[in-house]
Amino acid sequence: MTSLHYNWAGNIPFSAARYHSPSTIAQLQEIVHHADKVGIAGARHSFPPIADTTGDLLSLEKLEDAVSIDPTHSKATVSAGMTYETLGPLLHEAGYALPNLASLPHITIAGACATATHGSGEGLGNLATHISGLELVTAGGELVTLTREKDGDTFNGAVVGLGGLGVVARMTLDLIPTFMMQQEIYRGLPLPTLYDNFDAVMASGYSVCLFTDWQKGVIDSAWVKHKLVDDAPIPASEELFGARLGSPEHVLDRPGSDRILTPMSIPGPWYERLIHMTLKHPPGPGDELQTEYFVPRHNAVAAMRKVESLRTYLKPILDLTELRTIAEDALWLSPAYRQDIVAIQFNWHNDGPGVSQFLPMLEEELAPFEARPHWGKLFSTPPVRLKTLYPRLPDFQALARTYDPQGKFRNAFLDETIFEAQ
Repeated sequence: MTSLHYNWAGNIPFSAARYHSPSTIAQLQEIVHHADKVGIAGARHSFPPIADTTGDLLSLEKLEDAVSIDPTHSKATVSAGMTYETLGPLLHEAGYALPNLASLPHITIAGACATATHGSGEGLGNLATHISGLELVTAGGELVTLTREKDGDTFNGAVVGLGGLGVVARMTLDLIPTFMMQQEIYRGLPLPTLYDNFDAVMASGYSVCLFTDWQKGVIDSAWVKHKLVDDAPIPASEELFGARLGSPEHVLDRPGSDRILTPMSIPGPWYERLIHMTLKHPPGPGDELQTEYFVPRHNAVAAMRKVESLRTYLKPILDLTELRTIAEDALWLSPAYRQDIVAIQFNWHNDGPGVSQFLPMLEEELAPFEARPHWGKLFSTPPVRLKTLYPRLPDFQALARTYDPQGKFRNAFLDETIFEAQ
């Protein structure tokens, strides 16, 4: 099994007839122009077959990766196949930063934004909200530029594109001044205390992420990340709503052997602290599956109580859950479209049959809380339900037909989840 022919988790074999890694945009345009079907693989960190194709599968990892910074407008134009792991140090050295990052840094910028991947933080949007411009290779091989300023709501429809509009070759990102951070971990936050103080807990740092397996009535660990003033370290509080300050080796009781935890209680640049872990090795098959649902902020506590009530069903198949907050945006297929949301992520044991059997029950229990599934993770939500959860889905269908009238970028996943919801 190689990462080229499977996704990161190893649960999805790609069915492509041909694989390409173009090094120039001209080569990329030529491949797309002559192909009948095209898929785009980023870091292959999606769990359903969202990137699969029966035709030509493209990797953008070899595409020219120069970073062009516009200091006048605080923007950077980057190759879409670049990873955040590569981009972060380059921006920091130039005096800039992104407002937020996801938990792992090896994911590609295009793949993360196309599926509305996110971090956590009060007032912080998902990674796609950083984008102000796209250069898109469409079905005929043409290079089309879309910008927030020029294209307005059409741009909002294209950013979280699921690979269904074309191949994003370059992206322009909004930047902020670089900053330093410090993170701490607190252990044993009682779930009743969290439910009573959810807003205050999630506002206790620049970014706050909570981990639990739902079995012991507590948050096993709370990661609290602070943005430092004048780069000065801050003394760590010994307590967070009853949780005690913990040491890194106790995080989750079981740090993965393929991962290195980012440093605690030590100031560091934003790109080293907003993430949770780095990988010891290049991404290969991972021994886990993932699902994630997003609920409106006002439904968060009720939804978490419901998940906790399912702990007997969760015990044999769940490793842990991560809870995060994301601010609202205007992106059509973003789970945060027009509403602040809370993300409930499930890191499953590598038990495909057990997870598949449980997901319909989980979704039925979360349905009253308007739970939207993450496009890049496992779910069983039927198309008719997706249309009610993502109100701009019909507009996206029309946009896809405009840029890809013959369905060159459509695959079984998009056909079943997006285009059957008509």
